[in-house]
Amino acid sequence: MDTATDTFHRLRPRLFGIAYRMLGLRADAEDIVQEAWLRWHMRGSVEAHTPEAWLVTVVTRLSIDRLRGMMGERERYVGPWLPEPLLDAQAGSPAEALELASDISTAFLLMLERLGPEERAVFLLHQVFDVDYPEVAAMVGKTEAACRKIVQRARERVRAERPRFTVQREAHLALLGRFIEAARSYDPQQVMALLTDDATYTGDGGGKARTTVRIVAGAGRVARLVAGIERKWTDRGRHEIIMVNGEPGLLTWRDGMPDSVTSFDLRDGRIAAIYVVRNPDKLGVLNAKISARAISK
Repeated sequence: MDTATDTFHRLRPRLFGIAYRMLGLRADAEDIVQEAWLRWHMRGSVEAHTPEAWLVTVVTRLSIDRLRGMMGERERYVGPWLPEPLLDAQAGSPAEALELASDISTAFLLMLERLGPEERAVFLLHQVFDVDYPEVAAMVGKTEAACRKIVQRARERVRAERPRFTVQREAHLALLGRFIEAARSYDPQQVMALLTDDATYTGDGGGKARTTVRIVAGAGRVARLVAGIERKWTDRGRHEIIMVNGEPGLLTWRDGMPDSVTSFDLRDGRIAAIYVVRNPDKLGVLNAKISARAISK
């Protein structure tokens, strides 16, 4: 039989997966999981009839409360807000990697931003984590009927705001390779050929790193921006294709340090959205690993 500690560590990947999807920030998700561990250690392991349900309930309610508190912070955020990129290499174990294998794309997490805290929790628990309605209702303190209505409304919004397109990994990688080549040509026309007409470029610097302060829309404008950025930094940077939030993306290095992480939303074989995170607070884990690697050499 599992000890209380073993039980928690077995369920930890699922708890982190819920908190990260709710909040979009790794550090905040880890704080929520740590708080759940403290509550589990103090009384939960004794009180809980069903450990998973008890822990998921705690994490869900803590995440709802934290998300409510973050609303004011988001209003004061400088420029567009993007989720903290989660790299495959950051998964702490095979179990955590598996738990995060469901849709955690940047586009999906941004869609969730349009849902209220409780609405988001109900949608995630049922749609992503396959929790039955009676359990969801108990976890968020609502009736089963109310939860069904919430999920129905959320599904309609998801379909309306972000139709789901399945992209094969090989096709995704090939398109990114062509994107890098087009950007390095400094020719906006070559970049524009890879974009949908309504393509967008979103930069997140959080007021701490230079990037666009508004979403840039339209293939021509996005193409000129991408080509101009590449021309400016080409002698001091390079791009590396990595896995970002479960999909191929780019890690851009400048002067030997990680400068940005870029993820993409693809549609009909073209790039529909480019999401660039430059906020150093959201690259902290990545920079810490690079620094540790340098010290160990």
